[in-house]
Amino acid sequence: MKEEMKWYKQEGSWSFDPPYDKDPETGEDLEKIPFEEYCKKLFDPNKVWDKPEALKGWRHISATMYILSPHVGATLGEFGAEVIKIELPKLGDPMRHTSPFNEVYLWPETDHRPMTGTGMGFLHANMNKYFVTLDYHAPEAKEIVYDLVRISDSLAECYRPGTFYRWGIGYPQLKEVNPRLIYIWLGGFGNYGPRRYGGSYDILGQAVGGLAAITGWHEDFGGHPAKQTNWLIDWYSGLIGVIGVLAAAHYRRKTGEGTFIDLSQISCATRATGYAFPLYGRFGVVRQRWGNWDTLLCVHGVIMVGKTDDPEHPNPQISEESRYVFVSAFQDEDFRELCYIIGRPDLWEKYCSLKERLKPEAQIEIYRALEEWAADKSRSEVVEILNNAGLIAVPVFSAKDVYECDHYWERGTLRWVDDPIFGNVLVHDCTVKMSETPPRAKWIWRPIGADNIRIYHELLGYPLSKLKELWEKGII
Repeated sequence: MKEEMKWYKQEGSWSFDPPYDKDPETGEDLEKIPFEEYCKKLFDPNKVWDKPEALKGWRHISATMYILSPHVGATLGEFGAEVIKIELPKLGDPMRHTSPFNEVYLWPETDHRPMTGTGMGFLHANMNKYFVTLDYHAPEAKEIVYDLVRISDSLAECYRPGTFYRWGIGYPQLKEVNPRLIYIWLGGFGNYGPRRYGGSYDILGQAVGGLAAITGWHEDFGGHPAKQTNWLIDWYSGLIGVIGVLAAAHYRRKTGEGTFIDLSQISCATRATGYAFPLYGRFGVVRQRWGNWDTLLCVHGVIMVGKTDDPEHPNPQISEESRYVFVSAFQDEDFRELCYIIGRPDLWEKYCSLKERLKPEAQIEIYRALEEWAADKSRSEVVEILNNAGLIAVPVFSAKDVYECDHYWERGTLRWVDDPIFGNVLVHDCTVKMSETPPRAKWIWRPIGADNIRIYHELLGYPLSKLKELWEKGII
């Protein structure tokens, strides 16, 4: 990767740090404007494409599937890396088959499966990638991988431990081809230990790692362990993998050597439980489930109201999701006001200090009273009543609410990507905000094998006759 450093002159000296107190274009003193305006100028999404990419020149091979391991390549690609995704011929990444239920898809996957396309669930872990096909089982595949590795900086894979080694493309073999290669393996239980050969996926990772045990409502509310939504531990673990690759890049910069990274999804799930395991190990206390309440503040959590803001909508995800409100009234004077609003001054007399309100039995009683008061009200009614009284209450947004919120469009969280194949596609754009080298979404994904010519012919120099032979053999 090419290192490009830019110097800035500040107060008579030179620094690598840009002068954030000045607008780089106009010289305007940004410290004298409101913070919101300062952020708008510094992180203006309309200027993203005018700025350099942090990982320009980095090449990453993504021999991955589903979400956990592809997320590594997608994030590197957001910051400018050239990412080459390898899929099995005709089959592709199994994640292409999700929509959910493949109800909505773009582009038939192959001529062999004309009624099956790539589901929208495939999108965010596969943006900005080039797609090639390769059957690792074929003897010729090993040399193709070697040729790619010789000109690449990193590789991610998620197959069972030892699988790539048996195929001749594991880290020991690839290290001989390119000693500077950063090789990251991502899977459920790691490469060592009694369960290392066990497969994993998001819900299993959450369960075995202990995260599902502390997610969900308290049993007094009829709760039970629950999976956190949207493949959370896949995304979280993939991000940790990205950090591992970047740390290895710094190590390589100092030593010139690559490395092998072993990432366990289960370990990441355990780390995400916070203080649950230390609490049990030190005191033998099992952390309980408390739903959407902050156990260190009360009131400071999400309640469910009785009516929906959109009762006629045919999609239950929209009608039911509009029944949640976040309420914050943990200051004594705010809690007192809240108690009188809901007609329960006795709760103020009983729990007039935060210390008293933090007790489990107190929180159960207080939140139950809040939901009883809100049982005949809609989300918007609850928010209006509490806001008019000077209390903090905001609706919990559904996907529809986010789409209709001007803030997310102005911030660049939502954006229409002019995809070169599919046209305009609405995406949840890169949420990381960086002033000098911001990430960006260039395209969403590409059909299976769409870039075989680009990578194998133009990059590696294979003649088209060889590609035709490989295709006829089913190797690509």
